[in-house]
Amino acid sequence: MDKMYYNGTELPDDLFDEIPLDEQLSEESGYSNYSYWRSTFRTFFKSKLSIFLVIIIVVLSLFSFLYPVFSNVDPQQVTLDMDKWNVNANSQNWFGTDGLGRDIWARTWYGTRNSLLLALVIALIEVGVGSIVGAIWGYVRRIDPLMIELYNIITNIPSTVYLILLSYILEPSFTTIVIALASSGWIVEAKFMRNKVLSLRESEYNIASQCLGTPLKRIVAKNIIPHLVSLIIMEAALTVPYSIGSEVFLGFVGLGLPLDSVTLGNMVNQGRANFMLYPYQMLYPTLVLCIITISFYIVGNKFADASDPKNHV
Repeated sequence: MDKMYYNGTELPDDLFDEIPLDEQLSEESGYSNYSYWRSTFRTFFKSKLSIFLVIIIVVLSLFSFLYPVFSNVDPQQVTLDMDKWNVNANSQNWFGTDGLGRDIWARTWYGTRNSLLLALVIALIEVGVGSIVGAIWGYVRRIDPLMIELYNIITNIPSTVYLILLSYILEPSFTTIVIALASSGWIVEAKFMRNKVLSLRESEYNIASQCLGTPLKRIVAKNIIPHLVSLIIMEAALTVPYSIGSEVFLGFVGLGLPLDSVTLGNMVNQGRANFMLYPYQMLYPTLVLCIITISFYIVGNKFADASDPKNHV
């Protein structure tokens, strides 16, 4: 064994053991029990703000879906007793009543359920269709000119004009709002995903995997999808508050859901008309609306950061 030195001082031989070369052991590599989803959730739940907002979303969502099932209060029930009109919050009507004596507490949770359903359906269609089309668009170069032209045509039409035209052509309904919002949003998501897939496709580790003969499905599962998951979650989280806000805007211009539909957007617009006299009629639905949209936005950002493989240790 060659002599070993440290700072010019010779070290004694009995401090070292000579290990013979083993060709078989030299070919073995280290093993890691790394799990993408375990690392993602561990990173996400490190933040107390994330845990708090997730609890708020779960509680509000469960309550809004379960309350109409177990409650016997009709949110559309009108009373002829004028003493029960425009009553402020009390022990019987926690959020008060509106100008027709309808219970705002019950209407708020019915409206939250309907607005969440609307937003989730739109997010599912927009992000789902957009991600699939974007992935195909990024891999199949032959359809690129066609998709670019389609993208330019749809996106050059102002979204407000597009929504108003569709709302005039179709009768106001839940389906109309879904079609109006999702029919223009999917192409934007597709273009975004296409650009990301193109950048991932040309990355060094994907080229190395292709040179090593790695199957395409393994490349997609291990090299592409983990990088897209964070983007999909982020876009879905942003679509939920955007959809609810668009429903409020369409209701404001008189092109939203019918007035007999109980949604947060309709309640905010109806309460706005009486805000100076009875501010609580707009205040409570707006408060619930703000909590939902802000919570979804922050949780989406937090989970997107946690699911990004670059942030995993």
